[in-house]
Amino acid sequence: MTPKFLSKLSFAVVLLSLSHLSMAQRAARYDAVYSGIPWYDDKGNVVSAHGANIIRDNGRYYLFGEAHTDTSNAFVGFNCYSSADLYNWKFESIALPVQPSGKLGPDRVGERPKVMKCPQTGEYVMYMHVDTLGYVDQFVGYATSKSVTGPYTFKGPLLFNGKSIRKWDMGAFQDTDGSGYVLIHGGDIYKLSDDYKSASELVNKHMTSGFESPAMFKKDGVYYFLGSNLTSWEKNDNNYYTATSLKGPWTARGFFAPEGTLTWNSQTSFVLPIEGSKDTTYMFMGDRWSYPKQASAATYVWQPFAISGLSLSIQNYQVSWNINTSTGEASGRPIRGKAIENTDKKFIRYSGEWQHSAGRDSLSLSSSDSKDASFSVKFKGTRIGLYCFSGLKNGYARIILRDKKGSVLFTSIVDTYSKYPVSGLKFLSPVLPKGKYTMTVSVMRERPNWSDKRKNNYGSTGYTVALDKVVIEK
Repeated sequence: MTPKFLSKLSFAVVLLSLSHLSMAQRAARYDAVYSGIPWYDDKGNVVSAHGANIIRDNGRYYLFGEAHTDTSNAFVGFNCYSSADLYNWKFESIALPVQPSGKLGPDRVGERPKVMKCPQTGEYVMYMHVDTLGYVDQFVGYATSKSVTGPYTFKGPLLFNGKSIRKWDMGAFQDTDGSGYVLIHGGDIYKLSDDYKSASELVNKHMTSGFESPAMFKKDGVYYFLGSNLTSWEKNDNNYYTATSLKGPWTARGFFAPEGTLTWNSQTSFVLPIEGSKDTTYMFMGDRWSYPKQASAATYVWQPFAISGLSLSIQNYQVSWNINTSTGEASGRPIRGKAIENTDKKFIRYSGEWQHSAGRDSLSLSSSDSKDASFSVKFKGTRIGLYCFSGLKNGYARIILRDKKGSVLFTSIVDTYSKYPVSGLKFLSPVLPKGKYTMTVSVMRERPNWSDKRKNNYGSTGYTVALDKVVIEK
């Protein structure tokens, strides 16, 4: 992302703030790809893997991404998860931990890890953006490992003609012939050496201003180069270019999601080709950043691309969808269950100050910005979902899901801010054994709000949590 102005914290404080993610919760089980909601791993912890990529190795998918805290943007490691179906994720390791000192030591920045397996050496090589918290010592770094899950050994800067590549946002792309490339914001493309440990050629030089969080994929001989505008952690309408050669010429194709949706409230991170016996689905992987609560409230937007000729699009946002990893075929999967409107006080019990009124497009909403105002829903079933209205003045909500004995199964913080008004799914529990449960949602009176190093302000201007409806699956 664009450089940000962030406060410095000691390593000890960073580790302490991570501890809330390690609480013992229930192992999760999912039956689809879900976007815009927190995911839980096999240990019941929130999946923390932003700025990510996925590689497939020996029939299994490996997800690499940034670990975070809710207090700082300081580097706390890159996580590795694995999955057989792209739904359920097993925590494998902190693939690259904070170093004792140096460029990826305490109070430094590490972002956008991208892993590729080098065909020549069989090694796994990870690339990342390395920097200071003030974003004044930027370069592309790399690390290596003999094992896909790590541990990865940090080697320092990736060199081109003996010099480090001193740029910010970066991505990576492996072509069908095994050649590896590092992508840089603005459109620079560096070809990697045979051992993937240095850059051997600047294949394409600067296409446009901005164009950060670069990602690329290839289909039928056409390269698609995706990137976002420069708005810090705020979402924007991402765009793409096409070419039949990495050297260009590149043609601007415009937005790949409907204008004004801000790429369905996300920023490009990676595109995963899911190749099967019948088809290949190209999966857009985007981030919904949520500063400062990047660890607990930032989520993911994974969507299947529609591709026709040179046209790339995500015209319709799918909250949930299925992918057959054997055939490569994607299919829709609507959210199931009984909808309970916010006005139904038989099922929804409110505590504290709440206003019940019509919102945008006569949408009935129950809203509060009072700290610790809450509502609870007791239900019998296998899953519960929460739909909230999001807008410019909306903030964070805390969710606690308990079993009939009162034991906490899952906790989460959800971000209900959006630059444009929209109502949508903000929380969906994993599939549970059929039983009796209670979900409690409370107003934190905190909000996603930040400034970049140029003192530009972004994020919410209020703390409101606005309930639309609850969905219960029997």
